Amino acid sequence: MPAPSFSPADLAALHQTRELLLGRGLAVLAAWALLNLVGSGLLLARADRRYQPYYFHGMNVGWGLVNAGLACWGILHLHFTAPPGLRLAELVQEQLFNENLFLLNAGLDVAYVMTGFYLRALAAGPDQLQPARLLGFGRSLWVQGGFLLVFDAVMWSLLHGLGTSWLPLLG
Repeated sequence: MPAPSFSPADLAALHQTRELLLGRGLAVLAAWALLNLVGSGLLLARADRRYQPYYFHGMNVGWGLVNAGLACWGILHLHFTAPPGLRLAELVQEQLFNENLFLLNAGLDVAYVMTGFYLRALAAGPDQLQPARLLGFGRSLWVQGGFLLVFDAVMWSLLHGLGTSWLPLLG
């Protein structure tokens, strides 16, 4: 059976659909980052260093900076116009890369949440000099890791569904 033939317009449409999906996801990540930077930034300014909210909001601001950087980097690398001479093999390779990236990130997110549990357990130890720090950091890891786990799982699911919808086209 011969390989399916796609016109450049067909390939460009598939490419653009994926880029739009990624762009929407990155917009959600950017909004989450902004929420953390503004919300936790304001609350951090009012928090007392002796108590766990100070560390919780401080960690959230740090996560906000990292997520804002990742969202900006990703948005700057979106290409809504397909590159000239785009081949089906390249399109599928990029699709699989993106799916695997979100799947890997989901695994890291589970590690973040579990690290939050570890820090919370460590804070309960009798020798702990700064339990407020560990409790605040642990709670932040739960919130950030939990959000990112849902985000990455949804993005993987949407991308996988998109890629699966291409299978009938491949012959």
